[in-house]
Order: sequence, then C-alpha cells, then structure tokens
Amino acid sequence: MRIGELAAATGSTPRLLRYYEEQRLLRPTRCPNGYREYGDHLVAKVQRIRELIAVGMPTALILQVLPCFEDDDKIYQVTPSAEVLERLLEHRERLDAKLGCIQESRDAIDVYLHRVGGIVV
Repeated sequence: MRIGELAAATGSTPRLLRYYEEQRLLRPTRCPNGYREYGDHLVAKVQRIRELIAVGMPTALILQVLPCFEDDDKIYQVTPSAEVLERLLEHRERLDAKLGCIQESRDAIDVYLHRVGGIVV
C-alpha cells in the first residue's frame, strides 16, 4: 500500500508516517520510482506507535521497545538493557502520576454533576 493508504488506514497523515520513518520506527520498501511501499502488517505497528506516543513515550524509547511488539495481540520477550528498563520505569512513574491527576479531575466532575444536576455517576 502507498503512504496515503496507510495514513487513511491508521488515522494518521503522510507527513507523520514520514516522521516515523525519519525516527527509524517504520521502514517502508522503495519502489523503483522512489515511492514508499508499506505492507499491511504496518497498520498495527503504526497504531502501536501512536498509542505509545499518546501516553507521552518519546520516540527514542519507542524505538528501543518496539521490537517487543510483533503485532497488536502478541508481546515477545526480549532482554532490554538496564538503561531501557530504567527509562521504562521512569516513564511508568510519570504515567502513574498522570493517572492520579486524571482520577482526581474525574472525581471532581462527579461531585459537580451530583451537586448541580442530581446526577449520580
């Protein structure tokens, strides 16, 4: 598939896919005319990249952990370096802090809804 087709299939843009290629997260094949050619298997990979970026993981760390994910449902064991493990743990701690803030905001909204509208959530 071409870059526009992959962009449409993943809800991204061609520009974003070219960025992923620059970051070495994607490796499309090149046709003789220079066009990028993407395999169908890259749809799940792009979606996984987008999920990891959405939770704030930097692309350099994604590059290191992406080989763990073969597809959307399977995680394959690899032996990460101590540095990668440390960075993942730090990222996990940041996510935990964000989750705490999100829960507090959700609770505050629930209280507000209950007080103003009698809505019990």
